Amino acid sequence: MRRKITLFIIITICYLLQTTLFRALAFASISPNIMIVVVSSFGFMRGKKEGLFIGFFTGLLLDLFSGSILGFYALLYMYIGYLNGYFRKLFYPEDIKLPMLLIAGSDVCYNLFIYFFLFLFRNRYDVRYYLMHVILPELVYTMVITIFLYFVILKINQRLEVIEKRSASKFV
Repeated sequence: MRRKITLFIIITICYLLQTTLFRALAFASISPNIMIVVVSSFGFMRGKKEGLFIGFFTGLLLDLFSGSILGFYALLYMYIGYLNGYFRKLFYPEDIKLPMLLIAGSDVCYNLFIYFFLFLFRNRYDVRYYLMHVILPELVYTMVITIFLYFVILKINQRLEVIEKRSASKFV
């Protein structure tokens, strides 16, 4: 129960930061996607199942408050969390290279899906413009924020695991 409440608080805070503070700090109308950082991080820290659930609820939150198609972001984030969960066995907390690579890949895939489903179907074919003016700047900005946010999420997850192990050992 403690983990669910903590995850709810993390997702809510990151959503509020993404939609308020980072919109105000946008460079050339590009802001970082910190929801991708949260979903990807918990996906490879906790596994496929938790990545799937966190991705779904994160995407649903985005759908409800800022999406035009209900369920689009929920499905997209759900897949991102699930696919990052496959890398749980390769995850080492002290190594930041894999998390940075996975978050970068998730952000690029996210933006390519956004381009494909929301722009290409509306006859906007200039993929090079979208790549140079949206995908790459957002990727760089997200990677800078990831360096700081990832360690916060990692410490919270480690603290929750210690508490869960301690409470599980009381029942044995």
